[in-house]
Amino acid sequence: MENVILVIHLILAVCLIGVVLLQRSEGGGLGMGGGGGGGVMSGRQAATALGKLTWAFAIAFLATSITLTVIAAQNSANSSLLDDLGGLPPANGGEADDSALPPVDSLLPPIDGDSPALPPVE
Repeated sequence: MENVILVIHLILAVCLIGVVLLQRSEGGGLGMGGGGGGGVMSGRQAATALGKLTWAFAIAFLATSITLTVIAAQNSANSSLLDDLGGLPPANGGEADDSALPPVDSLLPPIDGDSPALPPVE
């Protein structure tokens, strides 16, 4: 289900980009843009088909974004990254398994003759 919504989300993103790029520039941004010769800019302009399509794609895009967020939150509600690493105490208060952890000496870089020796790990 999550993959289907993700594919729809990506298709909506591409469609939204395409519809926005197809619209005619109204100017105003940095003094550039071709607003055209005649006509007074009014506060209320007629909604074009591209404008309505842009709103529809934007609303659908936001809906799929929220849906994907809710699904991701539900999938991760009962798990933790620290639980998945292993060797750490489980969230339910059980005993930790020390055998899963590598020895500390294997995590340190090798000591060559030029570098100072590291203090022993306790």
